[in-house]
Amino acid sequence: MTATSETILEARGLTKSFGGFSAVNDVDLQIRRGHIHALIGPNGAGKTTCFNLLTKFMPPTAGSIHFNGRDITRVAPADVTRLGLVRSFQISAVFPRMTALENVRIALQRRHRGDSFDFWRPERVLRAHDDEALSRLEEVGLADFAGETAGELSYGRKRALEIATTLALEPEMLLLDEPMAGLAQEDVSRISALIRRISAGRTVLMVEHNLSVVSELSDRITVLARGQILAEGTYDIVSKDPRVVEAYIGVGHG
Repeated sequence: MTATSETILEARGLTKSFGGFSAVNDVDLQIRRGHIHALIGPNGAGKTTCFNLLTKFMPPTAGSIHFNGRDITRVAPADVTRLGLVRSFQISAVFPRMTALENVRIALQRRHRGDSFDFWRPERVLRAHDDEALSRLEEVGLADFAGETAGELSYGRKRALEIATTLALEPEMLLLDEPMAGLAQEDVSRISALIRRISAGRTVLMVEHNLSVVSELSDRITVLARGQILAEGTYDIVSKDPRVVEAYIGVGHG
């Protein structure tokens, strides 16, 4: 595989073994800049393991990962974040007793001051981030909820708030792990529209079970089965591939 300027994230021979079992086996993957790319497959396909490898939450047994042409295989997750490769929900749960604005402000504080949240800075210093925090809330449709405590938001709005905290880290590429999980249908539509909106000027890679969302949002899809790539292409192409149809028969969309 040869990286080009159109390729933002590339995996070569990516492998993860647990004892004698290979959860991911010799996966080559290229994510094109500015695209929404979905990673799908039946239960046990290796999606989560592959995603954890790409987001640096798990070291590979073999293979390499390149971001913007730079080898990040052994780079720590926090350092990869500073390069612009950000996993959604890295601030994985909202602070329920803080307002939506305060949650985003903390993420901004992290971006400006490194890994330290530095909770004890004077309030006037923290408030210097308020305008930018409000802008991020506006970006995800939560400006009217800026003063609401996060714990009182609906589940769908909590998910939007988590995305806002991720956007505060200024990702060039955003990696979403099952963004529709647990959402009611009206929230699925709202978050789906949000992902489409925030993808402007960014690259998105998502693991997602909801194939309707995948078909609506994705420019390209990679299908995994038994830890290996089964098919790649647009939804129209992969959904008609007999191997993909066979892989999903009787196992649902897990």
